[in-house]
Amino acid sequence: MGLKGVVKKGMELGEMAFNKDGGVINWFPGHMAAATRAIRQRLKLSDLVIEVRDARIPLSSAHEELQSHLSAKRRVIALNKKDLANPNILNKWVRYFESCKQDCLPINAHSRSSVRKLLELVEFKLKEVISREPTLLVMVVGVPNVGKSALINSIHQIASSRFPVQEKKKRATVGPLPGVTQDIAGYKIAHQPSIYVLDTPGILVPSIPNLETGLKLALAGSVKDSVVGEERIAQYLLAVLNTRATPLHWKHLNKKMEEINSASDGKPEYDLKDLRPRRRKPANVSDVQYVEDIVTAVQRALYGTLSEFNGNLEDENDLECLIEEQFEELQKALKIPHKASEARLMVSKKFLTLFRTGKLGSFVLDDVPEAKPVS
Repeated sequence: MGLKGVVKKGMELGEMAFNKDGGVINWFPGHMAAATRAIRQRLKLSDLVIEVRDARIPLSSAHEELQSHLSAKRRVIALNKKDLANPNILNKWVRYFESCKQDCLPINAHSRSSVRKLLELVEFKLKEVISREPTLLVMVVGVPNVGKSALINSIHQIASSRFPVQEKKKRATVGPLPGVTQDIAGYKIAHQPSIYVLDTPGILVPSIPNLETGLKLALAGSVKDSVVGEERIAQYLLAVLNTRATPLHWKHLNKKMEEINSASDGKPEYDLKDLRPRRRKPANVSDVQYVEDIVTAVQRALYGTLSEFNGNLEDENDLECLIEEQFEELQKALKIPHKASEARLMVSKKFLTLFRTGKLGSFVLDDVPEAKPVS
């Protein structure tokens, strides 16, 4: 039970309408259906697809609605935000995709060198069709907040350095193409043959196959916090950390926190909006050090509560009691006033920010499936 019990409890989560029986969850507005149809039409024209996924959720961030279409195309799966993912687990995911004969590359969309490696792989994959097609089209797809826009921006910068004339026009024009009534905008990344990366604005919102997938997407930021609620997402994160015994790896922080407490005589007041001191800090305390101290306090709070926990993590009620206690300790660690009317919400928001920015460490939330035998 444990994690699954916490996940399943209280299933009506705002607009997502989670239900106990699971099943596909459709939470996006009707107009998104038209956008999905338009994407499918463009997919027909594309010679290769870059599917951007979040490296922390390599499976959950797949766009379910498009998988049947994508699997029929030449495809490279770009696992973005690799800097936030546990490298050892990420390598296992890469090997898994390779066992499925699927090209996969972990990337950081904000790193030019990382994106160049991706483009090199794309050009290599297109070599087999170069002799048949003078103009090749590459399409970028992905669910919200996996870094699709950041990747396209990096591609644009690289393309502009290779073909400066594009910079003046902002977009290179591809076409006209057979069967297409209007030209498609994109960025030229190679010549002879001409390879264009299609500029595909618009947000693709997924159908969510089950509750836990929805919570993982929410935790990674692909579903708006307001849809699920920050408190519920934070509860899920705590359930994941506890069932994985992650806080027990932070044992060494006990001593570090004691040193911090003994060294700090005057305590500055804190601005709860941005985790920065409100008043002037002592000259020897930097913003970076301040954030590190907050992170240490949070990790120590979770270590202390879990290490002293006498219940059963597999028991839903025991796990919930532990999470309630951890919320109280996190409030102290984050220096949020006990009488604040929205204290719990503030705790949730700050805790989620620490996770999403990698301050709590690197994680991969999806379990690696059994590797498929190579035929």
